[in-house]
Amino acid sequence: MNATFTPPLTPLTEEQIAFFREQGYFLFRKGMTEDLIDAFNGHIYDIRNQEPMPDWATCEPDKKYSLRLFNPHKHDSFSRQLMKHAIVRGALAQLMGMEAVCVQSMYFYKEPGAPGQAAHQDYYYIKNDPMTMIAAWTAMEDVVDEENGCLWVMPGTHKLGLLPHGAVKNIEEHEHWTDETEGVDTSRQIPVPMEKGDILFFSELLIHSSNKNRSRDRWRRSYVCHYIREDSNVLHREDLRQKYPLY
Repeated sequence: MNATFTPPLTPLTEEQIAFFREQGYFLFRKGMTEDLIDAFNGHIYDIRNQEPMPDWATCEPDKKYSLRLFNPHKHDSFSRQLMKHAIVRGALAQLMGMEAVCVQSMYFYKEPGAPGQAAHQDYYYIKNDPMTMIAAWTAMEDVVDEENGCLWVMPGTHKLGLLPHGAVKNIEEHEHWTDETEGVDTSRQIPVPMEKGDILFFSELLIHSSNKNRSRDRWRRSYVCHYIREDSNVLHREDLRQKYPLY
């Protein structure tokens, strides 16, 4: 073992782990400090204000900000450090029974008026073998609620296996280029209000979604990373094959 290796933390209680196993998600309150979140938000905006803007950070030419910034951890050291956050690493190790590696990250801007994403399961987009993927979704705003587009989850649906997905039905509410879960009553989803620094961990098979940001002037910034167990591999997605360790 590397002499500089530090064992992961164990931030979750047995009750919290049991809740995740049963419900498919767990909300860890104040997992990251507000100072860290504020510094990261400012860093991302500094990147977007560069002239010229880095190619990996660009979006549509007619918009300053897109809905999300894909895979900043591949290009930016601060993004990688947040990806490796000690609470995230420790919680994932407890939930997976082994160290995790990151395969995807997204920084969401979700400015007022931006659409949400229809109900879906992450495994539909990122298949991995063995199936071990867990997302860590960190709130980057003081308040993330129903008005500015919080996440909605359907507890227990991670036990249903992968469901069929089809074309999005409500393109006024949701991104048109994604797909949505079919064959299940998604009206049973519940909102997950969050505050700055809260981290929502959820299974790759948990049905979840978000709605349009209906606020007048509140963004819904968030940073979400997708992790698999270190002995797992992403299938079919060459862009997500590289594993980024958390230690």
